[in-house]
Amino acid sequence: MTAISPLSNIIKKGLFGDYENKNENDLVKIKELNDLLIVQIVQYQSSKLEIENLKVDNINFSREALTTACNDNTRILWFAPRNWMLVSKKKELINNVKKTFNDSDFAVTDLSQSRTIIEICGKNSKEVLKKGCPFNFNILKKNMCLNSIFNGVTITIDLIEENPDRIRLFALRSFGESLYHSITDASLEFGYKID
Repeated sequence: MTAISPLSNIIKKGLFGDYENKNENDLVKIKELNDLLIVQIVQYQSSKLEIENLKVDNINFSREALTTACNDNTRILWFAPRNWMLVSKKKELINNVKKTFNDSDFAVTDLSQSRTIIEICGKNSKEVLKKGCPFNFNILKKNMCLNSIFNGVTITIDLIEENPDRIRLFALRSFGESLYHSITDASLEFGYKID
């Protein structure tokens, strides 16, 4: 079965907003990410298994709030106590996850087709997010993640890189178009580029 991008009929490539007479490196870059494995892993309250002993793609699961553990291919976002979201370029990891996390201790749910992922890059990325999200982005650092809202759309935010900021936004697929339009509207004053 072929996956269809949530924003395939919406995104138009080009330069938009106040981009004239600006260096292209100063523009906000916006793109949709596709073809990633997204898995939610929840440890049952009744489970006595120590999560510190389990790894996926050689990454330990963090027990610290608002943190992301990662390597070049895979990121594991802390969602809540005993609740994580794994995002990976390696789609075959789903088999490893199902073997590692048994049904008696964990609920493992493949969310790959149910999410829209928008990545924004540039020095004004946090400024864009400040326009629609109540979180204090001045404290957001590399490999931090959080759940919040952006103009009424529930999102997960993951800061991948700093200087310039590269931030992934995850939303339910059904809200992807609304999120995309909200992000592009908030980017108009800075000028933005879509590849």
